[in-house]
Parts: sequence; structure tokens; C-alpha cells
Amino acid sequence: MRGSSILRWWVVTASLVVAAGASAQPALFTDAFPPEEFARRRARVMAEIGDGAAIIQGTTELATYHKFRQNNQFYYLTGVEVARAMLVIDGRAKRSTLFLLPRDERAERSEGPVLAPGPEAARLTGIEEVRPREEFAAVLDGLAAAGRTLYLPHRPEALGAGTPGYSVAHEQKSLDDPWDGRPSREKAFIGKIDARAPNSRVEDLDPILDAMRLVKSPREIDAVREATRIASIGIQEIMRSARPGMYEYELEAIADYAFKRHNAQGIAYFALVASGQNAAFPHYHAAQSQTTDGQFVLVDYGPDYHYYAADVTRTFPINGKFSPWQREIYGIYVKLYQALMTSIRPGVAARDILKDAATRMDAIMASYPFTDSTIKAAAERFVAGYHNPNRNSLGHWVGMEVHDVTAPYEVLQPGMIFTIEPALTIPEDMVYIRCEDTILVTETGYENMSSFLPIEIADIEKLMAETGFAEKRTAGR
Repeated sequence: MRGSSILRWWVVTASLVVAAGASAQPALFTDAFPPEEFARRRARVMAEIGDGAAIIQGTTELATYHKFRQNNQFYYLTGVEVARAMLVIDGRAKRSTLFLLPRDERAERSEGPVLAPGPEAARLTGIEEVRPREEFAAVLDGLAAAGRTLYLPHRPEALGAGTPGYSVAHEQKSLDDPWDGRPSREKAFIGKIDARAPNSRVEDLDPILDAMRLVKSPREIDAVREATRIASIGIQEIMRSARPGMYEYELEAIADYAFKRHNAQGIAYFALVASGQNAAFPHYHAAQSQTTDGQFVLVDYGPDYHYYAADVTRTFPINGKFSPWQREIYGIYVKLYQALMTSIRPGVAARDILKDAATRMDAIMASYPFTDSTIKAAAERFVAGYHNPNRNSLGHWVGMEVHDVTAPYEVLQPGMIFTIEPALTIPEDMVYIRCEDTILVTETGYENMSSFLPIEIADIEKLMAETGFAEKRTAGR
């Protein structure tokens, strides 16, 4: 397609969009955040790198029929969702340049238009200049000739359901494999930059972005809050539908439907649906076992919503009623869990929060009516862990990744988001009880983003007595 034929094609496309409604045309730029949100992030990078320049690659197209998803660091700075995009943030000039592949007319006739170089892309993204990707080399040569310090991500990219830890571990395993040995895409790119710009010093951009990502903006908080709401809805639907004899994968499928129905773009991590002793494996995800009456089921699952994750867990009896033994072990667990949660506050170091929680737990233990010595011993071990003076972690950060990036910090600050997920275990019997909530640190305390998902015994039993999604679908066959 050339010249006037391209123009005619765009006129026809525009006419169809008007006729069918704006929703018929794929968005050229994200509507999750406005351009000024990304511009503020790039401005913070400029302030950090001074006279240097940051260079970031977007991810590649996929070799499969999966929807494209940008890598997190690139999306965090641009909101751009096209393959093989590149970004240069110039700390000296205080401006950014986005480089995009040329328009693929054949692909667009099949899949819809995508962002392409030109003034319209600059207007949509708020990036000062958007140029063809083939011009990146000339810009790099100019930076190299001036001996500018170049900041590049060093950690392998994180995509959907990825985490920094998994990305780094995968890279190392590939390097250590004698029949593989491939470097990550980031390492290969650094090598090419070193070769093309020998007089430039290459620094790691990740620590700068990680520190920025540790404290979320109001819009990021809204995205995590919605991801958490969707996760909680999915787990609620599982609890309503759960019945002895169901397979773990049937329970997982219920949450999958809920996630999709509420417009999640994917999953934040594989579903952990573990019945009975399977829960003793904290990241169990085979989901092939059939549940039996009297078992506990642990469900830990969250969606990827607008590039932000949630992490929520509940443990409940598959038959919807706690037995006396289940009431005793789960009852003490929830009381100790809530002692940890209610100790959270801003301006305090994690170590001091843990110390305060341990004191509260001691009081709970002194008054709890234990009848089973094994449960009491498990609870005592649980509390002893919080008296450990070397313990200095409340859980893990949540953000664009379910185990989000971290950076040095002294005290909790408003805008930090993390989970608490302590486990009460009886290892010799493969008993494992765990709940998990997504916690936002606020100016005055904290917000439990998943608080509407039942955790108390009476509330769980009430919810599980309701008709579930799976039962409604079966009845409608």
C-alpha cells in the first residue's frame, strides 16, 4: 500500500470507527494513566542521572499468539505498548526521544493500527520527539562522541507474571547451562552499547527506577486497589462454589473467569490452589488433586490489571464448615495474623512493627483456650519467630510485579504497598495455614485493600453457604 491508497485506507478505517463506536478501534496509547504521569517519572530520572542519558528497550513481539504486553520498566516510563520500541532520556537536554518501528500496514489490516513514528505519537504519549527506530544509532553515536554516561537496565525484563527474582534466576540458569549459555537481552544490549560507545561509562538504571517504584503514586495505588478487588472477587467466587470432590483446577477456573470478566489483562502469577497436604508446598500450582471432605483448601491468586498486580490468599474448609480442630488452629492463626496487621503504621521501621506485634501475640497466646497441644506448640513457634531480633521483614512489596522491586528504606512511608503472609505450620503432619492481604501504608496508618474478603470463621462459613458461580452455571446447562 502506497501514497493515496494509505490515505484512503485510513479514511475508511476512521469512518468505520465513527459508525461502530470508538471502542471498535484498538487504542494507540494506554488509557490507564495520562501522559503527564509518565512525564513526571521521566523528569525524576533526569534529575537522578544529571548530565547522563538513560536508554531503555521495550520488549519484542512474541513468537506466539498471545496478546502483546510491554516490559515493566519501559511501560513505567512511557506507557507505550508496541514491540521493539526504544527510549532515550537525556538528562542534560531535559527531553526524551522515543524510537518506534515503521508502520506495518499488512499487520494493521489484520490486527488494527498501532503507534508509529511522528507528531501524532508525540502528542498522544507526551514524549517530546518520536522518531523512526533506525535513527537510534545516530543519536547513540552523538552521546558516545560526547563521552556521556549511559544508564541502562541491567536486570532481565519482567513481563506478565514475572518478578525480579525469577527474571534474574532464569538468566543465571541459562548462563550456567552448558547447552545454553545465552546472556539476557539486557546483557547483550549492554555489550553492543559498550562496543559502539567505548568512551562512555555504562551505569545501572534499575536502582533509580526501583527506588521510584517503591512508593506508589495515587494512580498506581488505584490500579493496585482494583487488581486487589478483582483478586478478592475471584477468591470469593471460589469459596462460594467450593464443594468436596471438586478438583483444584475447577476452583482455579472460577477465579480465571472472574479475572477476565473484570478486564484483567492476565495473571500476576500462577494460581496456587492447594488442597490438604498440597498446601505444605508454598508455591504448589499443579492443581490436579481432587478435594475430599474435611480438607482445608488454600487459594493464593491475583490478576495483572493495567500492569499492576495483587496478591491475596485465603484458607478455608472445602465443605464450608470448620470442624472443631480446624476452628482451633485457624482461630489462633487469625488472631495472631491480625496482631501483625494492626501493628502497621507509617514512620516506623519494620523491626519495630514486628516487636510490637510480638507483644500483642504474647497477650493473645496467654488467653487462648487451647485443647490440642500440637496446635499450641505450632502457635508458640509462630510467635517465637516474631521475637527474633534479626527479623526485619513484614512480607514482600507489591506493584507492577507481585514480588515487586525493592530499594533501601528506613521506615514505612505512605504509598508503599506490601503483603503480609505469615504461615502457621505443623511440618510433621504437613499442615500449612496461611492468609495474605495487600496492605497500603497511609498517612495515618494502613489500608487493607482486600479487607472485604472474609477472613473470620463466621464470615467464611456465611459466604460459603451462598450459591456459587459454578453451581449457577451447572444449573443453567
